[in-house]
Amino acid sequence: MKNDIRISSWKELQEVLFRDSYDKKLKRFRSGYVYRGLSDSEYKLKSTLIRLGGDYSELEGHLLRNFRKYAHRSPAPGSSVWNWLAVAQHHGLPTRLLDWTYSPYVALHFATANVFKYDIEGVIWCVNYVRSNEFLPLKLKRELKEEGSNIFTPEMLEQVCKALKDFKKLTRKKFVLFLEPPALDERIINQHALFSLMSDSKAIMDEWLIKNPKLYFRIIIPPELKWEIRDKLDQVNITERVLFPGLDGLSYWLRRHYSPKDIERLDEDSLQSENPKP
Repeated sequence: MKNDIRISSWKELQEVLFRDSYDKKLKRFRSGYVYRGLSDSEYKLKSTLIRLGGDYSELEGHLLRNFRKYAHRSPAPGSSVWNWLAVAQHHGLPTRLLDWTYSPYVALHFATANVFKYDIEGVIWCVNYVRSNEFLPLKLKRELKEEGSNIFTPEMLEQVCKALKDFKKLTRKKFVLFLEPPALDERIINQHALFSLMSDSKAIMDEWLIKNPKLYFRIIIPPELKWEIRDKLDQVNITERVLFPGLDGLSYWLRRHYSPKDIERLDEDSLQSENPKP
């Protein structure tokens, strides 16, 4: 892709990860970017709702309604549909949301966690969430301005849209909105997580970004660097044990940490092939 930056060393990677992070107004390093790491550079930014297949756009409301109905014993903080959407995404329900992080190192973890993908290029998508707000409908821009924020919370979004069906009605043009979930658990907090939300459930985010190239760049991680990156991330404690608190995360970390470098000789089914969901 035109906006791809192919790194060749750990040192170069550090410079690119924190590219354009200096805020002249604040005179501090406060990045306007969010990050999403993928083990394969060919993966698209498709939501789990799109990956569901079939008539998925018609099923979105049914999925969320039934999730809310049967999850009544573990209610979301607040009654907002946007809170419920965040909770549903967090627990694996197919939604139009995509997981992102404010931390480039957390994204780097997800780009290198799958040891069975070490023979192919990984990627980190870097999106300027502040600049993406320029594409928002006027009502949403006003809400951000009134709150003095660059990111929506579920409560802020509910002031403009109380239901999913109202979201698309704001404008005919496609746009992306970034949403901070409530602090549901340590996993959300430790991963410094947030979600992206496309205005149209059928929209694929990378296709929209390619049409707006000033909003993003991609860091391409060559296969030969993945082991070095992985080992150095472990050394600075960016691991499954930290990002997925509990015995599951501990087990994922230990499996990967003690796996041999010639892991291709092993049966892939003997280890988890993909990282647990952020």
